Amino acid sequence: MAWREYLNSICKLPERVFIFDTTLRDGEQTPGVALLPEEKLEIAKQLDILGVDSIEVGFPAASRGEAEATKLIAKEGLKAEVVGLARAVQSDIDVAISSGVNCVHTFIATSDIHMKKKLEMSREEVLEKAVWSVEYVKSHGVRCEFSAEDATRSSLPFLKKIYAAVVEAGVDKIDIPDTVGVSIPRSMARLVGEIREVVNVPIAVHCHDDLGLAVANTLASIEAGAQEAHVTVNGLGERAGNASLEEVALSLYAFYGVKTNINLKEIYRTSRLVSKLTGIRVPPNKAVVGDNAFAHESGIHTDGVLASPETYEPLPPELVGHQRRILAGKHAGRHGIEAMLKQMGFSLSKDQLDEVVARVKELGDKGRRVAEEELVNIVEVVTGSVTPAKRRIELQDLIVVTGNKTTPTATVRLLIDGKEYKSSDYGVGPIDAVLKAIQNIVGDVAKFRLVDFKLDAITGGSDALANVTVKLMDHRGRVIASRGVREDIVMAGVDAVINAANRLLNLNSTMGGS
Repeated sequence: MAWREYLNSICKLPERVFIFDTTLRDGEQTPGVALLPEEKLEIAKQLDILGVDSIEVGFPAASRGEAEATKLIAKEGLKAEVVGLARAVQSDIDVAISSGVNCVHTFIATSDIHMKKKLEMSREEVLEKAVWSVEYVKSHGVRCEFSAEDATRSSLPFLKKIYAAVVEAGVDKIDIPDTVGVSIPRSMARLVGEIREVVNVPIAVHCHDDLGLAVANTLASIEAGAQEAHVTVNGLGERAGNASLEEVALSLYAFYGVKTNINLKEIYRTSRLVSKLTGIRVPPNKAVVGDNAFAHESGIHTDGVLASPETYEPLPPELVGHQRRILAGKHAGRHGIEAMLKQMGFSLSKDQLDEVVARVKELGDKGRRVAEEELVNIVEVVTGSVTPAKRRIELQDLIVVTGNKTTPTATVRLLIDGKEYKSSDYGVGPIDAVLKAIQNIVGDVAKFRLVDFKLDAITGGSDALANVTVKLMDHRGRVIASRGVREDIVMAGVDAVINAANRLLNLNSTMGGS
């Protein structure tokens, strides 16, 4: 799919693009997000597994917690370059260096708007401060990256002058930030081209998404010769966010054929971790990592995908560790619904399947989305049974002990293919204890692991029905979601996990192998 051969004739594509991840700094500046040092470390370790080249771990001078988190990550021994942000101020730089970072990312604003209204400094003063900050960082034997904040609203001659000066001062990389997301791809590419004329060090770009162009501006900059992309996981960041790591990395791979160090299969896992720890849910229609990124409902689309996935998928979901989903709705076709039911373990006659399809479309025409549990209810009404073709895992017994002064513990007995297994575990609450005990068994015997758990109330009041949704992943990376609906939250969770496990076992059987 790569357009590299065509683009090489009109662009200055680099052979390799370096990925500078700023999820832990700019991403944490997302309104409502605040990470503990231990959470930052967990994300940093996953980013290292993902293969990013540089991790901007924070702004050490901002708070004691930021400095602590920076030190914690810096001493972890990650393969990635550990970067700390610092203004062109000695105290900021000193804190960053003392935190043990490999590189200091220093910056100062260069637009007239910022210089006059924020810094209250002249161009000469800003130039002097920029040069001093780079020289000061380099005098401590640390790598330095310099950003001219609000570069895209700065005077081009002055911008060239300041970048040329910091290069002469010994900077290792320069960054061109589109700080408030006001650039368009063509102007961003031209700006990179202009700056390339006066610098002989790698150029990075840092694009914000205020008008939805952060990824496009980043890619246009790379077409013009930029060698490093500043990105965040899930596109987190100030206001509308930053350029999305997953979109930039996948575009470089698929469209440009440009090398990065990113392990694409870790993208979805990284996205989920960041979403969980930041509390910012990924929109379902988010490219690459959203729940609907590889979901198909339309009958025309599902028929095509079931025959050959590439008919309606530019890339396979497995490439980024995601999964394909066939959905039920008024646009769904017979083949798509049949595939869903088979995956759930149901085997219906032709007449029964026709009736299920008709009922799904009827609900869809009334504006209803047919959720998985509703599809099961339809099957129950049509067939008179809600039992899948084969349940290889059954709950035999469950004992839960909890109380004010008692650590919640659970003992579970499961029957798997006729053989009994027993496990006990404890947790922060009864649900956590039960799920750990079940996972102990299915993890060893069936090689599944729990990757997501969500609890919602279907009805109001103290007797509300609990709707638990779980996702299990098998050793091949395939993920199955399932739900449990009961008045008892614990049993709803048990039902959801066991149903998902049965579906994965049935899926493995139909595909040959486990």
